[in-house]
Amino acid sequence: MNFKSRVVSIMLAGTLCAWSAAVLAQAPAAGAGPNGATPPAAGAPATAAAPAAAPDAPAAAPTAETPPADFKTLDQEVQGMKKDVIDLNKDLFVLEEELLFPANTQVAVYVSMDVGAFFALDSVTVKIDNKQVKNYLYTAREADALLKGGVQQIYLGNLKVGKHELVAFFTGKGPVERDYRRGATVTFDKGVGAKYLELKITDKVAKHQPEFTIKDWE
Repeated sequence: MNFKSRVVSIMLAGTLCAWSAAVLAQAPAAGAGPNGATPPAAGAPATAAAPAAAPDAPAAAPTAETPPADFKTLDQEVQGMKKDVIDLNKDLFVLEEELLFPANTQVAVYVSMDVGAFFALDSVTVKIDNKQVKNYLYTAREADALLKGGVQQIYLGNLKVGKHELVAFFTGKGPVERDYRRGATVTFDKGVGAKYLELKITDKVAKHQPEFTIKDWE
């Protein structure tokens, strides 16, 4: 027998041995009952059979799972990042204003109202040194916000040091719902620091007319 034949014979013998061991392991022991249980010896007291397994209890109703702690931590981190982005945008806005409108040339114009039945604001036009720099048309919501005490920055720009003239025109509805257009003028000195001007609309009760003034915040 050559080497190859001997190897095949050894493999077949090993397979037969493994198959025989498996058959013997599955065969019931001598004297075992039909289910493989060994009957009690003669004269030995019979033991009580194990009680049948109780039927499975009904599964508990599913409950909402508590989100893992990792998700909570992630949500907190996202909220923190949103706050950081908002704060960063504010800082960038302030920095942009400082770069575009440095304090030594900056001029800002604001609008405020303290009126009742004598005037309803529609628009404001602002001219500086005979040049129109702003024409703003108000919505009903914006006009209402001014009536409730709000103050609007209508213009922000740059001016060189020296004397300047500001003219503002106010358009809206006057007494008895008539179209109303009035103006106000102020001459001011622009110094080294920032300049702030306020366009004020108030009621002049004695004359039943609105009054328009420009206040120079020194």
